[in-house]
Amino acid sequence: MTVHRVSIPRDDSDDYSAAAAATRRSFLAEQTGSDLSHTGSFSFDPSGLVGNIENFIGVAQVPIGIAGPLLVRGEHAVGDFYVPLATTEGALVASYNRGMRVIHESGGATVTVSSDHMQRSPVFLFDSARSARDFGLWIESNLDQIRAVAEATTRVGKLKSITQFAVGPLLYLRFDYTTDDAAGQNMVSKATLAACQWITQTHPDHPEFILSGNIDTDKKHSQINMLMGRGKRVIAEVTTPRGVLERLLGVTPEKLFRARQISQAGAFLVGSANNGAHAANGLTALYMATGQDVANVSESHGGLLYTQLLDSGDYYWSITLPSVIVATRGGGTGLPTQNECLSLLDCLGDGKSQKLAEIVGATVLAGEISLASAVIAGDWVTGHENLGRNR
Repeated sequence: MTVHRVSIPRDDSDDYSAAAAATRRSFLAEQTGSDLSHTGSFSFDPSGLVGNIENFIGVAQVPIGIAGPLLVRGEHAVGDFYVPLATTEGALVASYNRGMRVIHESGGATVTVSSDHMQRSPVFLFDSARSARDFGLWIESNLDQIRAVAEATTRVGKLKSITQFAVGPLLYLRFDYTTDDAAGQNMVSKATLAACQWITQTHPDHPEFILSGNIDTDKKHSQINMLMGRGKRVIAEVTTPRGVLERLLGVTPEKLFRARQISQAGAFLVGSANNGAHAANGLTALYMATGQDVANVSESHGGLLYTQLLDSGDYYWSITLPSVIVATRGGGTGLPTQNECLSLLDCLGDGKSQKLAEIVGATVLAGEISLASAVIAGDWVTGHENLGRNR
């Protein structure tokens, strides 16, 4: 039986216009009976959305709150920042705001970007493991030529290395690039495709390849990215004095450390991707506000919370996020609302991606401090009861 398909209307002459969006909303009202008046209320010119979306009908209006000041002592982000967080979860902004106050009264968060690279991982197919091994030797001896071909496709991307992983008659290659202030997934795909085509044409066996063998784990958490990093490896740390913890959070360093040991065991028990509290909350809210690809939270949220109960009685915290994927140009960063939020952080445009990554790391640390303390002090449920319920 053939089912009639009603196609979404498009305007071949100008599909990125207010009129084209209105036509689609009217079509949906006829087809579904839905009222899209809020969706259709937006303040920018749709002509600027080319490259961001297809079949545009309107906007998803997510509330944005502000938290801070967040005192960051990075190498790129230095000073106080007021952090925009887009969320529909009550109590989230308040919790991050509280953690930022603790960081501020502790002298600020020191943040370090220890590595910065983006990957694409093609796989080449052979008849035997030995052929795959010999091909790997050929790759090593022709790395300079491969690099030249890849880099010819991009203004800013640089191929730093190619790591090899053999599986039976397959050879997976992890192409490792720096991508300047762009997140870089599309950039490295284009560069790697050109390199693989050159390899296939040049190698005497003309091997078959698939552009992604899935070990780059794009938009998926993976252990390889926890170890080797994808995007920016960001480490945020702070030492919170005993008096600050007791006065602002109602907890002692000793209670925090005892709870950390228990939480660590629980995370190990279930194989959690993050042994902290809720990195995804701050990441998602900040990513939405600043025009990041929100799906990258699936990678960026993986992390390692490490703490120490110091001899002084103070408490050291650090959060290591091995795969923070952020950009300050390209993608959604140029959209009007997201542009404003990036400007609020002075993180818009060239030369600002590491600054944004440092703010991201410090924001996540603030959330870890606040929620870990709330669970112990009994504020977790009451906070959501007071701030997180629609009445």
